[in-house]
Amino acid sequence: MAPGDGVAGPVARWASVGAGAGGGLVAGVLVGALMEHQGMVAGRAGAPAWVAFGVLGVVVGAAMGPLHGHRAPGAAVAVPGGMTAGLLGWMVWFLTGEPLLRGEAPEWSAEAAGRAYRELVGCLLSGGLTGALYQGAALLVRRLAPPAPEPGPAARVVVVGGGFAGVAAARRFERLALRGHRLDVTLVSASNYLLFTPMLAEVASGALQARHISAPVRAAASHTRFRHGTVEQIDPVRRTVTLDAGSGRPEALPYDHLVLAVGSVAHAAGLPGVDEHAFTLKDLGDARVLRDHVLALLERADLEPDDRKRRQLLTFVVAGGGFAGTEAVAELFDLVHSVLPYYPGIGEGDPRFVLVHSGAMILPELPPELGAYALERLRARGIEVRLGVRAAGAGPADVRLTSGELISTRTFVWTAGQRANPLAATLPAERGRGGALVVDATMRVPGLEGVWAVGDCARIPAPDGGTYPPTAQHAQREGRQVADNIAAVVSGRAPRPFAFRTLGVFVALGHRTAAGEIRGRRFSGLAAWMLWRGIYLAKLPGIEKRARVLFDWALDLAFPRDIAVTAPPAHRFPAAARFPRPEEGS
Repeated sequence: MAPGDGVAGPVARWASVGAGAGGGLVAGVLVGALMEHQGMVAGRAGAPAWVAFGVLGVVVGAAMGPLHGHRAPGAAVAVPGGMTAGLLGWMVWFLTGEPLLRGEAPEWSAEAAGRAYRELVGCLLSGGLTGALYQGAALLVRRLAPPAPEPGPAARVVVVGGGFAGVAAARRFERLALRGHRLDVTLVSASNYLLFTPMLAEVASGALQARHISAPVRAAASHTRFRHGTVEQIDPVRRTVTLDAGSGRPEALPYDHLVLAVGSVAHAAGLPGVDEHAFTLKDLGDARVLRDHVLALLERADLEPDDRKRRQLLTFVVAGGGFAGTEAVAELFDLVHSVLPYYPGIGEGDPRFVLVHSGAMILPELPPELGAYALERLRARGIEVRLGVRAAGAGPADVRLTSGELISTRTFVWTAGQRANPLAATLPAERGRGGALVVDATMRVPGLEGVWAVGDCARIPAPDGGTYPPTAQHAQREGRQVADNIAAVVSGRAPRPFAFRTLGVFVALGHRTAAGEIRGRRFSGLAAWMLWRGIYLAKLPGIEKRARVLFDWALDLAFPRDIAVTAPPAHRFPAAARFPRPEEGS
């Protein structure tokens, strides 16, 4: 704000309203009295005409105060604006209000406008004069009102993480800044795109292009300062974040408030061989590597004369019967069977798919009926589901289960465990299950002044005594709420506890089938699949991305999937590189 532009907020607002109302009263009375004296208009209900025009002028002038605030508009703005308001007043009162008071139906026609033509002239004159008087009064108020105190420095906020929670927080901060909150926000992320993870399995199966489910962070939060790099260290005492942006010189970002939204990473719980030999499905790189790996195995299997080796190449094992694992095995099934016509050496019954889950039923997040439906659909399609067992270890060509079974395979996908990003472990704070930071209901980290945590890296208490689940719909709302809470604290107000009720959940089961519920209403089959696609399509960030995904889906219905292998063999990208070590950042 430039010097001289501001006056004390409440004083200026009420002074502007008073100045506008006073100017409107003078203009209305003057125009009404003059027109009545000339015989152009008559009084109403025993009251002189200047009363009606005076009341109208007060309303128009008072409305101009909040509209322009303490800034004095130019004559080119004030006079036409007043005339426009006068026109609206004429329509509301003389064409609508008066007929209603007489017990007549309002008539908005040329004939009715003609009968009230002289009143229209009076309203336009009164409104224009009100605008001119308001301009002069506003200039006077601006000179006489006490100057506003110089604003203090903006609160420095650093948001670490470019996922659903981090981007939602940044976008909320942008809106808060437009409302007058003084906030200096920096968003830090190791990737420069926001990944729409609910569609990640479709990228792994080739149904969607990778770039179509990712939105650049700079575009998603276009008014936020963005730093593309990895956080190396957080110093809660000095309140700094040390960033490695690839320049070779670490950058220190000071903060008054820090929002950790760094998400989670795959976690194999120390099982032998899993880190080295399993595929994960957490980002676009994982999805592309898995797709190319599967297609490369099909190329080899098509020419493999040994039945045992071909069987090994065509066996696909997924560990974890939650949303990620169920969708992964269903999409892999669709990928392989949709491209089999290209591989004459592979029979329809040769590929084998195994889903391993430790529980008694897959998809424990869904009601039991929907979980049973999903299990029945997967088995009906030929997917083997092992319940009540876990993966005990993995080798380069096999997976061992806790039941003692050894499955010979070249493709083992791990979705059975995750933990908070290792960056959370570097803070001297209490951590709960999976290494997530324990926060209070307002998402503050106890014991660390100015530090907040949201999304998968935080355990946020729910009113029922549990914690909120790590889903995208919760992460987005947590991000918005933490921005509101920080703005409240900066303004000297108390933050509000986070509260949200899950809207619904859906899981895709492949072959145009899904299951899910919305606020207690359950859906399954084709209807659920259409709802799943429609809801997620609507939630994609940006119209362009929605159009591209819709086009991908249309192509998938009409044409077979692409079988081009565009990446080097997967063995050149060991899975160990995809399981972050504790010292890694965001």
